[in-house]
Amino acid sequence: MGNQTDSAPASQKDVFGHPRGLVVLAGTELWDRISFSGMQAILVLYMVEQLFAPGHSINIVGFPWVEAAIEGIFGELSSQGLATQIFGLYVGFSYLTPLLGGVIGDRWIGRRRAVILGALLMTAGHFCMAFEASFLLALALIIFGAGFLRGNLTPQVAELYAPEDSRRATAFQIYASMVAIGAFISPLITGWLSQEFDWHVAFTFAGVGMFIGLIWYLAGQRVLPDENVAITQTSSKSLNKQERHAVIALTAIVPFCTLFWIAQAQIWNTYNLWVRDRVDLKFGDWVLPVPWLQAFDGLSPLLALPLLLMWWKKRERAGIKPDEIVRMAIGCFIFGAAVIFLAAGDLVLNDQGKVLLIMPLAFHLVSNVGWLYFSPSANSLFTGGAPTGTRGTMVGVYTLSYFLGSVISGRIGSLYETWSPANFWLLHAALVGSAGVALLSVASWVRRATFNAKPDSKAASGPDGTVLKGAA
Repeated sequence: MGNQTDSAPASQKDVFGHPRGLVVLAGTELWDRISFSGMQAILVLYMVEQLFAPGHSINIVGFPWVEAAIEGIFGELSSQGLATQIFGLYVGFSYLTPLLGGVIGDRWIGRRRAVILGALLMTAGHFCMAFEASFLLALALIIFGAGFLRGNLTPQVAELYAPEDSRRATAFQIYASMVAIGAFISPLITGWLSQEFDWHVAFTFAGVGMFIGLIWYLAGQRVLPDENVAITQTSSKSLNKQERHAVIALTAIVPFCTLFWIAQAQIWNTYNLWVRDRVDLKFGDWVLPVPWLQAFDGLSPLLALPLLLMWWKKRERAGIKPDEIVRMAIGCFIFGAAVIFLAAGDLVLNDQGKVLLIMPLAFHLVSNVGWLYFSPSANSLFTGGAPTGTRGTMVGVYTLSYFLGSVISGRIGSLYETWSPANFWLLHAALVGSAGVALLSVASWVRRATFNAKPDSKAASGPDGTVLKGAA
């Protein structure tokens, strides 16, 4: 290929078989998720229980204009409906801005500077959450910060490896595990802080976490992919025919990915209200904080991953090597089956008419098996299958599915006030299941298009043309 972005920096030594830069990038992602997930776990509850309570929302600078704009688009909303919609917009835009951040990092300021800028903005945003007046400013800072950070951090993982390097898929599994660890740790802390002290104390913790992530990233600069190459590789040279086919194919599956993220985003949003209202959280005189179930959601991938890795190895030895698009479809089917546990919750009630805790726990375990199939495979597909020089941009294109899924889930969340819980969750199971069917229907086309975008197809395939990247 003629540039260093296809392999790790020459000065690196491997750590457990991977470039040292992976430790830096994965560690930065860990602290990003500790801050972001910690706030995410309590945000809807904070809005419903305090911020939108009488006498509080008047303190928010600019809130009347924002409320009017949202209701002008989605219609009149109750305070709970407004909270779920704002949450959906916040999370959605947090995943839309990486499209812009990836382009800016690819073409102008470089990925390192973009990550640093993003971490600074997110840190400031989390600290602004400590005050009701700056609530909307806080959300805006975090949204734009996430765009710069995430649109440029993930592509650097791919750039640590040559295109044909089979370690890349494993690297994304490791990277995804940092998301899970952060999602496990932070809701435990913010859930406890918000219950024992104050909502704003919990938000301040999230700011500290993001600042630590920034320091970690700055300390590891010398083992990251070369910064100058990240800029020069995205010249104005037009894409060739094969590269255009790859971009078109990846963009075409974004609507199917959206269906997965509608269901996933609802687990960050209305799910917290369902747990608060329907699930038995009492253990004697002690009440389990609602965000702690979000922590279990973060722990579940770590519990499932070792067994999954053994299963994937066994299947590979048997000659069964599903590529990323097939694994994404499998993930959709598993996640959809898991959502049925929530729909069936009212069939397993205790003497007080509450859903037994075993039902959401079973959901988290099974759904995260689906997430492990889907999310790392999608990241690998949208980076490894994209033409060189467009990886950051294509990560941003993929995050359009996060944006659309989150915004749509916010609107669907208002149905929770009028629908039965069973029908509400069955709708989400149907959406994510249909995504699996759609992905399988276009798998052959996507496989051919993204495979042809690679400079050395023989190195990346088996003797029968089966794509090996993403097969554990």
